[in-house]
Order: sequence, then C-alpha cells, then structure tokens
Amino acid sequence: MLIQTVALRDVKCFAYHGFYPEEQVLGTQFLVSIEVKFEPAGDTEDLQHTVNYEVLNNIIQESMKRTQKLLETVVQEMLQQVKSAFPFVLNVVVGIKKLHPPMPGQIDHSFVQLEYTA
Repeated sequence: MLIQTVALRDVKCFAYHGFYPEEQVLGTQFLVSIEVKFEPAGDTEDLQHTVNYEVLNNIIQESMKRTQKLLETVVQEMLQQVKSAFPFVLNVVVGIKKLHPPMPGQIDHSFVQLEYTA
C-alpha cells in the first residue's frame, strides 16, 4: 500500500488561548502542526485527489482566532475540520505548542496533540 503524507509544521500564530484570564488578555505565540496521511488516488496534479495544505492553513488560522481555555479543545476542533474536509484520510495528527507558557522556570513550550486513525 502506498501512503502519502501532507503536512504543515510549526505554523506560527499569536492567539489568546489559556485557562487563566490574563492569558486571554495578553495572548502568546503558538506553533501548530497538522500531518495527514492517505492513499494517493487518481491524477497527482488534481487538488481533488490530495490534501490541499492551503485548506490546512485556513483551518489553523480560523481555529486559532477562536479563544479557548484549553488547547485540547482547539486541537480537537482542528482534527474534526480536517476529517470533514478530507473524508478519505487514514491518519491525522494535530499538535499545538504554546511557547514559553507563563509558569515558573524556563519552559520552551507546552504541547498538546491528538491523533486520529481510521
């Protein structure tokens, strides 16, 4: 079986996700990644037969605009949108890194990821 991967990695977004009210006021930087796997079919020059990463980017941008308390909610929303846009996918992985979360210590990022397998 031939499996194709289309992905966007570490798309930088400024957003206001966070459990604490100050996070929803101040905002911070996030890195979002989506990886999709599927069986290639048909004309490889036809966007109907692949996962269009412009659509993936639109899903990321729109989801990051809607403030949520938990990154788990944002990741789940993106995963559902990818599955709806591309019902032929075999596997979808969506992850969000929150850069320098506001906690004691020098933390590079926190990370939440969900994976769907058909």
